[in-house]
Amino acid sequence: MQTQLRDAIAPQEIERRRNFAIISHPDAGKTTLTEKLLLYGGAIQQAGSVKARRAQRHATSDWMAMEQQRGISITSTVLQFEYQGFLLNLLDTPGHQDFSEDTYRTLAAADNAVMLIDAAKGLETQTRKLFEVCRLRSLPIFTFINKLDRPSMSPLELIDEIEQELGLATYVINWPIGTGDQFRGVFDRRHQQIHLFQKTAAHGSKKAADTTISLGDPRIESLLEPELYYQLKEDIEILDGVGATFDLEAVHQGKMTPVFFGSAMNNFGVELFLESFLEYGLKPTPHESNKGLIAPTYPEFSGFVFKLQANMDPKHRDRIAFLRVCSGKFEKDMVVNHARTGKTIRLSHPQKLFAQERDTVEVAYAGDVVGLNNPGTFAIGDTVYIGEKLVYPSIPSFSPELFAYLKNADPTKYKNFNKGVTELQEEGAVQILHSTDDSKRNPILAAVGQLQFEVVQFRLVNEYGVETYLETLPYSVARWVTGGWAVLEKVGRLFNTFVVKDRWERPVLLFKNQWNLDQIMGEHPELELSPIALPPTTEKV
Repeated sequence: MQTQLRDAIAPQEIERRRNFAIISHPDAGKTTLTEKLLLYGGAIQQAGSVKARRAQRHATSDWMAMEQQRGISITSTVLQFEYQGFLLNLLDTPGHQDFSEDTYRTLAAADNAVMLIDAAKGLETQTRKLFEVCRLRSLPIFTFINKLDRPSMSPLELIDEIEQELGLATYVINWPIGTGDQFRGVFDRRHQQIHLFQKTAAHGSKKAADTTISLGDPRIESLLEPELYYQLKEDIEILDGVGATFDLEAVHQGKMTPVFFGSAMNNFGVELFLESFLEYGLKPTPHESNKGLIAPTYPEFSGFVFKLQANMDPKHRDRIAFLRVCSGKFEKDMVVNHARTGKTIRLSHPQKLFAQERDTVEVAYAGDVVGLNNPGTFAIGDTVYIGEKLVYPSIPSFSPELFAYLKNADPTKYKNFNKGVTELQEEGAVQILHSTDDSKRNPILAAVGQLQFEVVQFRLVNEYGVETYLETLPYSVARWVTGGWAVLEKVGRLFNTFVVKDRWERPVLLFKNQWNLDQIMGEHPELELSPIALPPTTEKV
C-alpha cells in the first residue's frame, strides 16, 4: 500500500493547486466576491447576492439556516473549483461583524490570503485583526479593493493607508479608471491594457462584458471621457515614478501585496484578479512538524484537522472534520495513524464539500481539504499520517472578548444540554470556561464576538432541543497563566481579576479591561500571561 502511494504522487497535481482564504470586515463584499469567483470558475451558472431580492436564491456559500435568514456567513465552508487548468480551494471564512475563532483556524490551513477592502471605508477593525494573524504565518496577501462603483476614497489614499498602517509594501496590478458613477474599468499594468466594463441588466449574476484596448489605441477617445483618460495617464506616471518594483519573493513572504481594484457586485475586475492570483499565488507550501519541514511532495500521506462542524446535514445528525492535506496522496478508505491517540483509523466516506452539496472524494493532494465523518474521533489540530510518526503544530486558541454564563432553561433536558455544550466545544464553535467554584456548574461561554453566543443558543435549540439563557459577565480580556496553577498560587490573591479554568483545567484570568490587565502586570512582573493557548500535547514541534 505504501509503495503504491509513493508511486502515485503527481507533482503536476500540486503545481496546479491554489489554496486561499478571504479576509475582510463586514459588508466589504466577501460573500459577493466569493460568488463571483465561483461564477468565473464555472462552479455556478448564476451568482446570488446576500442583498438579493426575496425571490432570488440564497448565496451558494451560506448553508446554515441562520446564515440564510440573516444574509451573513457565520461558519467556514470549503469551496473547490477549476479555472484554466488550475484547481482552487477557497476556504470560506465568516464575514459578519462578530466573527469567531473559526476564522483564525481557517487561516492555519490557507496558503494565501485575499484581503478585501471597501473602497469607501478603507482599512477596518476586523481586517486589521485578521491581517495580524496572516502576518504571524507570513501568508502572501493579495488585496482587492472593492465597490469602486460607489463613492470612495481616492485610490492613492487607499494605497497609502495600506503601506502606512500595515507596514506592507504595495504594487498596483490593476488601476481604476474613474470611481463611483464614473467607474469605467481598470488599467492592467502587467499587459499595458485598458479594460472597459459594461453594466448589465442581470445585476452581476452573469459575467461582465469587457472591451480591451491598448493604452495608446486611438479608439480610446471615442470609448472613454477625455478627463478620465487624462487622469488615468497622470496616475500611471505617478505609479511608475514613485511606486515600488514588483518583487514576487516579497509577495510570497507576506512583505508586499499586489493590489487590484474593482467591483465584485458588477464583476468589474474579478476575472483579471483571478488570472493574476493564479500566476502569483503560492502553490501548496511545506509545513513545520516534529520532523522538520514536510514538503507537499513528501511521499507519505499526512494532514491536520483545522475545523470541526456538527449537523451540517440536520437530517443525519452528522459531524464533519475538515482535513487539510499536507503531503502525499489521500485515497478513499485508506488506513492512517492518529498522532494524538496512537490509533489507526480508516478514512471512509470522505467528502468534498461545496456548501450543502457533497461528493465522494476518491483522491486528494496537498492543498486540498477533505470532509471526514467524525464520530468523536478528531479534535481541532489533530494530525493523521502514514509511515513514520508525524505531528503538525497544534492550532492555538485566541483571547476571547465576551463572556457569559450559559444556563439551561429546562432542568429535565440536562443530558441534552450537556451533550450539546460538549459537542459544540469539541467543534470549536465557542470556547467553554468553568468557574473554580465547584458549586457553580454553569459553563461560561467565551467568544470573540456577540453573534457566537447567538449561534450557540440557536443551535442548542434547533439541534439538541434545549432552550437556554445567558448571564453576561463584565469582562473583556482573557489571559492564560503560562506556568499553570503553581505559579498562580505563589502570586497570591489578585484584585479585579476573575480566575477560571479552560477545558484542560488550566488557569485563565479574566479582566474587565486592558487597564486592569496592565495594572496586574505592573504589580506582578513575574507573572507570565499569554493571549493565546495551545492544546496540551506530549509532542514537541
